Amino acid sequence: MRIVLAEDSTLLRDGLTRLLADEGHEVVAAVGDADQLVAAVARHRPEVVVTDVRMPPTNSDDGLRAALEIRREFPAVAVLVLSQYVERRYAAQLLADRSEGVGYVLKDRVAQVEDFLDALDRVAAGATALDPEVVRQLMSGTSRTDPLSRLTPRERDVLHHMAQGHTNAAIAQRLHVSQSAVEKHVNAIFDKLDLSDATGYSRRVLAILRYLGS
Repeated sequence: MRIVLAEDSTLLRDGLTRLLADEGHEVVAAVGDADQLVAAVARHRPEVVVTDVRMPPTNSDDGLRAALEIRREFPAVAVLVLSQYVERRYAAQLLADRSEGVGYVLKDRVAQVEDFLDALDRVAAGATALDPEVVRQLMSGTSRTDPLSRLTPRERDVLHHMAQGHTNAAIAQRLHVSQSAVEKHVNAIFDKLDLSDATGYSRRVLAILRYLGS
């Protein structure tokens, strides 16, 4: 796949470029700040953007705000955020705008190459890929009472894995239960979150967004 990479650390940027090239991907641009990221996407129209959160020009949340701009201006481009930090406000907005083709993983995952590449593939295919720690921190940002309190512990486990972007089959494997059991839990989740009237994949996205407290 064709990728634009944004990372202000030259060492990590070069390492990721080599890793992706070794896996058969084409890094059409590797840039060090958010302004260059948006310009590179406009120029190259990649399939996926991989971006850090904190980078120039302000070294705060420029990368994530650039990702939001890219999702608005170039909706066909998938975005994988790769960072040491979880920026709750803009992360929730990134998912709320349109969660298909979005991922947020932590840089510790780069040490686990297969996990990183799996998240990249899932995002490129239009799925959602969230690191469990990202899910946990996004959840900690909300304290209001909502229908989630009606879910059983097992249903919350299933929804937690849904929020990471896993399919029913993958959830069944991770929880060591049958796929039909997972499907029953998913349907119960939809009922308890009052999503029975929604259809198709939109129900899954809405359930994830409620779980994240957006």
